[in-house]
Amino acid sequence: MDLRLTDGTELVARPIVTGDAAVLSAGVNGFSPETMRRRFLAPKQGLSLAELRYLTDVDFIDHHAVVVVHKDDPRRLAGVGRWVRDKDDPEAAEMAIVIADALQGKGLGTQLGLALADAALLHGVKRFTATMLAENVAARKMFARISHRMHSHVEHGTLAVVADLAA
Repeated sequence: MDLRLTDGTELVARPIVTGDAAVLSAGVNGFSPETMRRRFLAPKQGLSLAELRYLTDVDFIDHHAVVVVHKDDPRRLAGVGRWVRDKDDPEAAEMAIVIADALQGKGLGTQLGLALADAALLHGVKRFTATMLAENVAARKMFARISHRMHSHVEHGTLAVVADLAA
């Protein structure tokens, strides 16, 4: 799916494949320490081989992931989003998104969140859960845009969110 951001940047969003491990690794290595802290809730440098395998080996039924790359350079990561179904509650899935620093605040997170919500609903997922830093205002706003009802509570500096998806 072709995407155009508010600044005119042209991107391509597509299902992630195993071969995207190199794109993911290089892209994440270029993220700022702050972006990594917001996504992983703690300082983190890069992804291990096991993490890359987990993030790219998905079945698109219980684990769905979308990678977004630059249209003019498909090896340049713009963002990635995923949801993983809760084994104990099949109508819920944990969702996460990370956007490259230069593209934050330009609408990509919301577009990716909406695409993930559409895919989730097609597979019987009715709500997303997420844990984020309480200070991550952008993530909270994105969840408010993709959900028709959201519940949250703060615990030890993190915000636990349950976002009902519109059917």
